[in-house]
Amino acid sequence: MTKKAVKKVVLAYSGGLDTSIILKWLQSTYGCEVVTFTADLGQGEELESARQKAILLGIKPENIFIEDVREEFARDYVFPMFRANAQYEGLYLLGTSIARPLTAKKQIEIAERTGADAVAHGATGKGNDQVRFELAYYALKPDITVIAPWREWDLASRTALLDFAEKNQIPIAKNKRGEAPFSVDANLLHASSEGRVLEDPATEVPDYVYSRTIDPEAAPDAPTVITIDFEKGDPVAIDGKKLSPASLLGRLNELGRENGIGRLDLVENRFVGMKSRGMYETPGGTILLQAHRAIESITLDRGAAHLKDEIMPRYAELIYNGFWFSPEREMLQALIDKSQGAVTGQVTLKLYKGSAWTIGRESPFSLYDKELVTFEEGAVAYDHRDAGGFIKLNALRLRTLAQRRRMKGV
Repeated sequence: MTKKAVKKVVLAYSGGLDTSIILKWLQSTYGCEVVTFTADLGQGEELESARQKAILLGIKPENIFIEDVREEFARDYVFPMFRANAQYEGLYLLGTSIARPLTAKKQIEIAERTGADAVAHGATGKGNDQVRFELAYYALKPDITVIAPWREWDLASRTALLDFAEKNQIPIAKNKRGEAPFSVDANLLHASSEGRVLEDPATEVPDYVYSRTIDPEAAPDAPTVITIDFEKGDPVAIDGKKLSPASLLGRLNELGRENGIGRLDLVENRFVGMKSRGMYETPGGTILLQAHRAIESITLDRGAAHLKDEIMPRYAELIYNGFWFSPEREMLQALIDKSQGAVTGQVTLKLYKGSAWTIGRESPFSLYDKELVTFEEGAVAYDHRDAGGFIKLNALRLRTLAQRRRMKGV
């Protein structure tokens, strides 16, 4: 297939070996100018080394972009998703999925700023990330050219990649020679590990794979009790201390790590059609989900709460599959956000050896009425005798069906 002529491409660049190989491959294969974008999503790595490596590989300083997007990530992506209590296939908190649209958005912004006519990513041809990146690119800039090296080049093995790196004088860390035991993706919300030692779903995840949580069995023997304050569905404070979105999520990560909270060993259904086994660590997100559902339990009307639970799987699937910028996700977001107007108050949680559970919740907008539910007699707006008519009306269709079965023998 003839390659489309490209003048300038914006590469999502981590500074690691694979994207460094991609950088050099883009230069040699397309003969184009390369612009690098490195996002600080809270992955916990020093990113200035990416600048130095890009310069070493011939990138002009003015074509190197490194941006701290942690606050934007937490505020505009993670928190809106948690208003929906989103979990893919009932378990996965979408830590990798939710980071891709932000990276793609920044690449498109840089492409427009620098006059680039193409963007590129380092996702493989087997995974979900290629779909997430590219759907976002096209949604934001329909005429952009997308380069996916893993679907184009003939570097079919790790050995071939390392040979290419050596021939092109790309630095190779000693621990990169040979096969990595597993691959890791990390950001402020989570760390995910896949491949190699994790490919057999019948085998327990080795201890050395975990990076964000201590072993729950080794967690403190005394529980940690915390409070989280919410305003309109978003967390704003821990133990009474106001924090920015990224700082708050970071603090929850620390608390979750110390108590061994947030581990998930999951076999999931990828959008591209195969099943994969991954190990996810989402310490702060696991605590946040528990707290958000707790504050909703006293502030959301039953109908609103149940409707949210009904649409949540669809919303989560859209994010997992890469449709963050789709009209249907935005429509669902508007509905979800509308439900959060009174989701304000404080939740008290106990963290202990891998678990987080609610022990108290209060809100100035609480719909919980102790007078209505008490077993004690009191002057309340509820007459027990009213329940009889309510039950008979709800039983009407059941009684009609039973009479027909009795008469017709069906």
